[in-house]
Amino acid sequence: MNKKLKRMGWIFLILTIVIGLAFTVFLKKTEENFETLMSLPVPIVDMTKVSDGTYTGAYSVFPVDVNVTVEVSAQKIIDITIDKHVNGQGEPAEAIIDSVIREQSLDVDMISGATYSSKVILKAIENALVK
Repeated sequence: MNKKLKRMGWIFLILTIVIGLAFTVFLKKTEENFETLMSLPVPIVDMTKVSDGTYTGAYSVFPVDVNVTVEVSAQKIIDITIDKHVNGQGEPAEAIIDSVIREQSLDVDMISGATYSSKVILKAIENALVK
């Protein structure tokens, strides 16, 4: 019985180490994804080149995933709907769409506490408008 307990102890220790290493790799990869995301520019979209209509766009950087629908009329963004927003552990940044519509620009301030989600939403809107 004592040998069995020792063996189980070793197995538990090895599993703990493996899980700890996997979690460390996961955190490192997520951090790298966010660093890459924040270095990406969100270009100015020339609305004079965007025809009236409804456009869909998506952008994903693990663990944030966004799909949007953007409505354009008279070369202005009149509505943005967030169809999907998986935001990992950050705060939702849906409020950024109000700024985009008000400013008619993707060059808006990020939502405090939801910087990564804000950027992913902006990139999804960009993808919808520049297709």
